[in-house]
Amino acid sequence: MAKLPVRKFPDPVLREKCGPVETFDSELFQLLDDMAETMYAENGIGLAAPQVGVSQQITVIDVGEENPNLLEFINPQIVARDGNTPSEEGCLSIPEYRDTIKRSERVTVRALDRTGSTFEVEADDLFAICLQHEIDHLNGVLFIDHLSPLKRALFKKWLKKRGPYEE
Repeated sequence: MAKLPVRKFPDPVLREKCGPVETFDSELFQLLDDMAETMYAENGIGLAAPQVGVSQQITVIDVGEENPNLLEFINPQIVARDGNTPSEEGCLSIPEYRDTIKRSERVTVRALDRTGSTFEVEADDLFAICLQHEIDHLNGVLFIDHLSPLKRALFKKWLKKRGPYEE
């Protein structure tokens, strides 16, 4: 396994709509393993493929604070959502910035695992929020896109003052 560099805003790959995974082979398995290692090394709870420069519908998630449980989602789709809750979010691709946005409280996600088998998961709380955040990445959407116009203007001001991210 290898830790991969995390792409930082405004890297254009973060704005791409990712293509579906069609081949389940050793390259995919290596990418999944490398993404997990990268997520853990960066102290994240989720990581999407575009964040490591790969424009494919892949994400890894582990929200288990006491019971770590790595989950891999390939070609994930939200098939049901319910409720609405404020969510304070941050992103490995936008370090040092956090803000509150609205997310669905509960989601049902259908995806493929590393063998190509379909599975469904019902999620709530932090798990639901993380799934929505990571699936947004696969569609070129960042959590800052959910900010109100005022908060977006404040983010731009913060970013200008902060300066560009170092590689």
